[in-house]
Amino acid sequence: MNLTDRLNALDRRQQHTRGVRFVAAVFKKFTDDQAGQLAALIAYFAFVSIFPLLLVLVTVLGFVLQGHPEDQRKILDGTLGQFPILSDQLKLHALEGSVVALAIGIVGSLLAGLGITNAAQNAFNRIWQVPFKSRPNFLFSRLRGLGLLAIFGTLMIVSTAAAGFVGTSSHDAGAVIGGVLIAFVLNLALFMSAFKVLTAAEVSWREFLPGVVMAAIVWQLLQHLGGYYVDHVLRQTQPLYGIFALVLGLLAWLYLGAQLVIFAAEINVVRARRLWPRSFFSEPLLDADRRALTSSAEVEERIEQENVDVSFDDQAG
Repeated sequence: MNLTDRLNALDRRQQHTRGVRFVAAVFKKFTDDQAGQLAALIAYFAFVSIFPLLLVLVTVLGFVLQGHPEDQRKILDGTLGQFPILSDQLKLHALEGSVVALAIGIVGSLLAGLGITNAAQNAFNRIWQVPFKSRPNFLFSRLRGLGLLAIFGTLMIVSTAAAGFVGTSSHDAGAVIGGVLIAFVLNLALFMSAFKVLTAAEVSWREFLPGVVMAAIVWQLLQHLGGYYVDHVLRQTQPLYGIFALVLGLLAWLYLGAQLVIFAAEINVVRARRLWPRSFFSEPLLDADRRALTSSAEVEERIEQENVDVSFDDQAG
């Protein structure tokens, strides 16, 4: 092996080592931020929001399809019919429009949706270590959450529909590729908007890009997996087992998705602030450890007059 080959091999080993240290630092910060709990809260509100949204959907369909039994049958045999809870109820009760049900569904959807946006804002601000005193106040954060619901909700619905088009039906190659590309572009727009708007820290669009791409990819994979699960698992279960399969599968899907999205956001933070390499056993503390721990403590500043100072014991000897 000549000198050039040796240098190239050494460079590849160094790049591999840097990559391993970077990923380890991301996992370290994910643990420091207790990101699993942040993801659980997002998944909880997302799960709660699904039921009032389904109530709104069924009620609106009742208004639109009232007096059209053939169209109602198509709905029952189509997407809604794949869900055991809905299909059983629709077989007993025809689709009917109800103003009371619509109002309850809309109010429930808005409250749960605000829960999602508030939990996401808290998670992203925690990840980017934004002090409480620098975060949006109670009123502004909720007003912004209402506006975000309309934008994110529309992108999410269209993206999920495009992914479901690929995952639950048989189409030619061109239609499948088109559905995948549309879903991916919409997911990129969704996560870029979410990462930028839901974070109070001053971060450039470019710094968000690596995590956004990862979040879009893993979310699209989860969308296709969810479509496959509904089409090939739920439709073959008995009604009682189908209820458990739907609820448990949905909870697992939402929690996994929330964790992966937060992990993608952690990649952006570690990369933008160079919080690596990290020490896993706290000794000796590296420069990235000190900066990360200092910022984590400063997050607790809640009023303008409060300033948190951080010091570390001398580890010499």
